[in-house]
Amino acid sequence: MKRYLAIDIGASSGRHIVGWQENGTVETEEVYRFQNGVSEENGHLIWDMERLEEEVRAGIDAALAKYPEIESLSIDTWAVDYVLLKGEEPVFPCYAYRDSRTEAVIGKVHERISFEELYARTGIQFQPFNTIYQLYADQEAGRLERVTGYLMIPEYLMWRLCGKKAHEFTNASTTGLVNAATGKFDEVILEKLGLPPALFGELSQPGKLLGEYQGIKVVLCPTHDTASAVEGIPMEGEGLFLSSGTWSLLGAKLPGAVTTPESLIANFSNEGGVGYVRYLKNSMGMWMVNNLRNELCPERPFSQLEQEAQESGYPGIVDVTDQVFLAPKTMSGAVKSALLEGGFPAPETAGDYFRCAYRSLAAGYGKAVKELEKLTGRRYETLYIVGGGAKNQFLNRLTERETGKKVVALPIEATALGNLKTQMERNSEA
Repeated sequence: MKRYLAIDIGASSGRHIVGWQENGTVETEEVYRFQNGVSEENGHLIWDMERLEEEVRAGIDAALAKYPEIESLSIDTWAVDYVLLKGEEPVFPCYAYRDSRTEAVIGKVHERISFEELYARTGIQFQPFNTIYQLYADQEAGRLERVTGYLMIPEYLMWRLCGKKAHEFTNASTTGLVNAATGKFDEVILEKLGLPPALFGELSQPGKLLGEYQGIKVVLCPTHDTASAVEGIPMEGEGLFLSSGTWSLLGAKLPGAVTTPESLIANFSNEGGVGYVRYLKNSMGMWMVNNLRNELCPERPFSQLEQEAQESGYPGIVDVTDQVFLAPKTMSGAVKSALLEGGFPAPETAGDYFRCAYRSLAAGYGKAVKELEKLTGRRYETLYIVGGGAKNQFLNRLTERETGKKVVALPIEATALGNLKTQMERNSEA
């Protein structure tokens, strides 16, 4: 029986999951888990890449200790962040997307190429942390001098394992630098921003074999975790998907990008999938809920908070796409301020805060569904929810009410399943 290893790393934790096919289904076992999070260094938020690499290797050792023969492995993480390289040497620090360093350059980027043109060319929604702004900030700071390349975080980790560099398509598509029509890095954007063209090589599709590590094949999966998650959702026919984790990403699979002015105004994104476009809207997701819990009542389980939210009668909601919730000093303070500005009374209990968060998320989903159907001219009956949020029955009921769709909640490791699926399909075709 062939076994495969999915290494799924999120902003708060990482998991090593072994998978295999048995009786027509994919069985999984988590063999290693570790905590992740940003660190602060010289006033900036960074990722400790050396520790991440140590955890990746330790998890592989744990997997091999239990299953001495593993066919292949692959790594997926969040998008947009990267490590610069000078030859074979990484350039640290590796900045985290929640760092504020891009704020000073966004206007400069748009002076060279308007966001309207960027969107028409790439279809990628505006986010202040998009790779395009991060790289321009590096250029302004002189960090690109003598740099020979860069790798997105999962690409970097796999290079450290097997020695092979590659730019994987689904992750590259989130950078704001890939042309939505050609599927290649956009030469016009690179030229207008003065970014070194040598940094931007050919794009590789999921399924490509990179090399080996300890006798295990290292394979590209859809390295953007949302791309893997969508691959891992067992959707029956056409439907909407909602990846409900740190971020909430609600969208649909489309045959091509939608880059109309109306889509730009609605701030939808066209990200690469495995043979399709993931047309989606991005909002703060469980990041808001997790931070509220950490600040207000870290000792209470989520099941209790869900119950308290149901029992609260608090009426207020906030806009979960508002950038004030990206990296506030305190989430409770940001939520309270937004509520007061919206004319609502101040929350009094933890239940009030969590009711606000869950109702705000559901309202955001409802708005996104209406916008998506209008922009695509398509109607959908079902919304498939995966990720941590799929376990929240109260939020699922609110979502069903706000979207008017049949909600199918799948509390599965969809990202790991999509990662494993790609490896298994590659093996069957080899």
